[in-house]
Amino acid sequence: MNKIKISVVSYLNSKPFIYGLQHSSIMNNIELQLDMPSVCAGKLIDGKVDVGLVPVAILPQLKEYHIISDFCIGAEGKVASVMLYSNVPLKEIKSILLDYQSRTSVTLVKVLAMYFWQICPQWKLATEGFENEIAGTTAAVIIGDRTFGLKDKYPFSYDLAEEWYKFTRLPFVFACWVANKKLPDTLIAQFNEALKFGLDNRPIIIDELSKNNKYQVELSEYLHQSIKYDYNSSKKQALELFLSYIRKISG
Repeated sequence: MNKIKISVVSYLNSKPFIYGLQHSSIMNNIELQLDMPSVCAGKLIDGKVDVGLVPVAILPQLKEYHIISDFCIGAEGKVASVMLYSNVPLKEIKSILLDYQSRTSVTLVKVLAMYFWQICPQWKLATEGFENEIAGTTAAVIIGDRTFGLKDKYPFSYDLAEEWYKFTRLPFVFACWVANKKLPDTLIAQFNEALKFGLDNRPIIIDELSKNNKYQVELSEYLHQSIKYDYNSSKKQALELFLSYIRKISG
């Protein structure tokens, strides 16, 4: 059997998944690729990989998709790594820079702006180094590990998962494990076992990362509390609601 090609986001929040896969016998059957979210998404859409931990905003773009795991990258309230930073309050923001590494977060901020915050900023596609362009009435969505250490840099910061919870009273799903074709049930079961193994071994991962904590974040709190990995019924409900908003804003 040809090896299953898998793209996974290379952020801190996916370290338990990567650990689980790399320390499981499933590695004999897969080719693991580490990417930023937008690249992971593009590879799955283009058929360059078979499975991806992909931003959920791309699901409508896939001709065929199967959510194959009991686990995801989610949050119930604050997530701490998907942020809108600004020098002015929401109502005074005139333009928002959109993180080029993201798809779901970019869509989420547009949904929140239209339906919750009721603001109409100008949307600007950002390029590398855009974090330095936050000034005046220009805010920015920044995601992932680059948010660590920015907490006190700007007078106004908005956690997008927390804002979604205020809006809907539901958790949020940022990324799911998605296949673009039907995979054998035995492989899916082995895959989920590997992911669970990684999550069960978070203390070991945290201990290793603590030896050189470049992330400027409290690792245990982030990986145990901020990120909620179970793809449960409330997250499935939240995902369906988010997808319905995507249809509204793109229709």
